[in-house]
Amino acid sequence: MMTDFHEIRFPTDVARGARGGPERQTQIVTLASGREVRNSRWAHSRRRYDAGLGVRSFDALAAVISFFEERRGRLYGFRWRDQLDWKSSPPSREPAATDQVIGVGDGATAVFQLCKTYGAGASAYNRTIAKPCEGTVRIALDGVEQPMANFACDTATGRVTFAPGAIPPPGATVTAGFAFDVPVRFDIDAIDVDLSAFEAGEIPRIPVVEILP
Repeated sequence: MMTDFHEIRFPTDVARGARGGPERQTQIVTLASGREVRNSRWAHSRRRYDAGLGVRSFDALAAVISFFEERRGRLYGFRWRDQLDWKSSPPSREPAATDQVIGVGDGATAVFQLCKTYGAGASAYNRTIAKPCEGTVRIALDGVEQPMANFACDTATGRVTFAPGAIPPPGATVTAGFAFDVPVRFDIDAIDVDLSAFEAGEIPRIPVVEILP
């Protein structure tokens, strides 16, 4: 569990107008023959956003500054709702217990990590989900949804723990559905706002960057 993390979500109405998404770092070397050698320097993508684009009023700006002060700038992380990617399911439907495969039972393992898979086959990317939203996690074994009494989910880590007597049997496919937030922090220690320019429509820059679990 992150001790330098506050389990609180950035104002959703401001995040809704933000811009950003995943980034990767790829090293490209061009050989004498003209061919390229490409190497991914990061095993996982990292998301960046600009929260300033969602600030449209003085009230919204005041709310962001208050939130920034509570987090002490870059010191403490917080939750962020990515309006494009915040569910185990496609954006058009609600999460279902069969959305994402999170493991296969062996009769002994009781703890499974929530994750989300992008793509299919050998090139699919598996993303760890560490900040599920409370009350949204649904679990199924071999397609049969389990009662909530059979498991518990830690919303600070994304780990699902099955109760004694409900541990997935050998070969059982464990799936999950959920809504989730992205763990992030501010990527600045100062917010610089020109009030006269803000009144004229200039948008302050407030970068936010994902914290990898």
